[in-house]
Amino acid sequence: MSSAESDDVAATYRETDAERLLTFERDGRRAAVAQNLEGYAMLKVRDGGADGDELERYYGLDMALDHVAELLGVAVHDLPIPEDAEDMGM
Repeated sequence: MSSAESDDVAATYRETDAERLLTFERDGRRAAVAQNLEGYAMLKVRDGGADGDELERYYGLDMALDHVAELLGVAVHDLPIPEDAEDMGM
């Protein structure tokens, strides 16, 4: 598990038995980007965190992060990315 923070957004990366999860939190709101553990499937954006409802799927991390930023009400460049998650969607 690894994490990163910006002024008002916290990000956590972890792996489960089935997925790679990148979860963001800001002012009590959560959103997550999930990918299969092998790292080749589409990225899923979930509202409410890792166990939330799937909203959309994307091929690239940049597109998934755009959606997460919109959900959290921040600019995409304000989302901190833990080093372990930088290769998601590749």
